Amino acid sequence: MATATTSAVWRSTGGDQTRTAEAGSMVMAVPFYIANTAATSNVVTSSATGSPAVILPAGAVVTEIIVSSGGGGNATANVGFTPLIGVGPGQTTTLGTNVPTGFVSAGNVSARTVIVTGGTGGGASLGNVANATNLVVVTNTQGAANAIAGVVSGRIVYHVADAGQQSA
Repeated sequence: MATATTSAVWRSTGGDQTRTAEAGSMVMAVPFYIANTAATSNVVTSSATGSPAVILPAGAVVTEIIVSSGGGGNATANVGFTPLIGVGPGQTTTLGTNVPTGFVSAGNVSARTVIVTGGTGGGASLGNVANATNLVVVTNTQGAANAIAGVVSGRIVYHVADAGQQSA
């Protein structure tokens, strides 16, 4: 079976051949791995094998964080993001202002859990556009004083907000 990949913003009108229905953004999920939830400043990677940082596109709206492998004990985490400026071939990438609790604010990540918009541990940017014009790199810091250092992994569920335009 072939695998399809794209860098496009996925949209669907649900099969409306008349193009009357509003096209909706497709929900996506990306894996994440935090090696040490008690570290003071971490860039979140996609796996334990030294994979690259988790970078979300401009306009990303994170709607939930699924912790599939918890940190144990009293592991808590702050999961946020830092905008990336000047990304591209021949560009010198610089970092914008970090939003350390954007997605998760002192969230309990000790066991399997789902952190959703408006729920316990949800950050102020959960359910909102993280950054409308820049890519963002996902970051992590310790969620509470004296919280243990846990290894956490799971999925970040998001979609890309746009103006509702569809292709011709």
